[in-house]
Amino acid sequence: MSVLRPETEAELAEILSSGGPYRICGGGTEAVIGDDAAGLSVAGIAGIRLYEPGALTLVAAAGTPVAEIEAALAAEGQMLPFEPMDYRRLLGTTGAPTIGGVAAANRSGPRRIHSGACRDSMIGLRFVDGAGTIIRNGGRVMKNVTGYDLVKLLAGSYGTLGVLSEVAFKVLPRPEATGVCLIEGLSDHQAVAAMAVALTSPFDVSGAAHLPVGIDGAPVTMIRVEGFGESVAYRCDRLRALLGRFGDVAVETDAARTAAGWAHVRDVAAFEGCAGDIWCISVKPSDGPDLAAALRAVADVQITYDWGGGRIWVCAPTGTDLRPSLAGFAGSARLLRGAPALRPGPASPAIAAISDGLRARFDPHARLNPGTRP
Repeated sequence: MSVLRPETEAELAEILSSGGPYRICGGGTEAVIGDDAAGLSVAGIAGIRLYEPGALTLVAAAGTPVAEIEAALAAEGQMLPFEPMDYRRLLGTTGAPTIGGVAAANRSGPRRIHSGACRDSMIGLRFVDGAGTIIRNGGRVMKNVTGYDLVKLLAGSYGTLGVLSEVAFKVLPRPEATGVCLIEGLSDHQAVAAMAVALTSPFDVSGAAHLPVGIDGAPVTMIRVEGFGESVAYRCDRLRALLGRFGDVAVETDAARTAAGWAHVRDVAAFEGCAGDIWCISVKPSDGPDLAAALRAVADVQITYDWGGGRIWVCAPTGTDLRPSLAGFAGSARLLRGAPALRPGPASPAIAAISDGLRARFDPHARLNPGTRP
């Protein structure tokens, strides 16, 4: 598949003013499902355009590698609040994650339950629509609220409404310390109950995940708190007492081990090497264990839980149709790797109508990511 690689926003606009359709990509870390459209990569439109640590603001071109942004932030003791995941271990892809790809997919990690999704940290953007028009929305300060909120609309649109060329973020200070409460051996229902207790406590939990098969092979439930050292120690102690009804609670505070553990959760590293289809399903956390049971009744699937059980990652045998098992649960599902025929449809006819109307307005010539649904 040929790939066009503009080096400037003007070149991107010129390409989109005619021709197509195009399959939009950044660093090439997310698998492409079907479609033979020509590739259009924004990886050449790169670089940090503005970084003001005192104002907690960063602006970067869409093709800027996430690693470059995180290194610049780390040098100032800051971070992207939403902990963007890296799909390479999960999907077996190569390349380098770009900030435009993160924004276009609203790619958000375990800290979403605490600090919000990627879209909640975005304060401005520039993009080119399907007619080749350059559009700017939002700004470079957190108080900018003028006009329609296209920032939130484009986040998670998967390149179907426009191709991002620049994104502005609010950033946050990096926590001084991290503590993780660990409980081994819980069933899915017990784990979701424990995570619910932790998340509804006053102890400011910033991560809650359950791996039915942990790194050492046993089920492990992970509850994370972050902040100043004394505060983290106090909250971990209180959580240990609160969660004691579920089993023995260990506390890990070593910086390298806690970082590695949450990178494992963030990047769904438990599925590394899985050759099957990859699904990401969002439901009410209380529905998670029942949904997992319904999926396991259909096939030998691997499952991990994030966001307190609200996000379920599934690796299923290739070609397994999980859609009938999803029918009784409210939520959404996305197929990240698998046959196009297995893709879930829109959540409802009303949402489909809104989505189709927006695409007709922003991409009247159907040039952007044909066959993709946000």
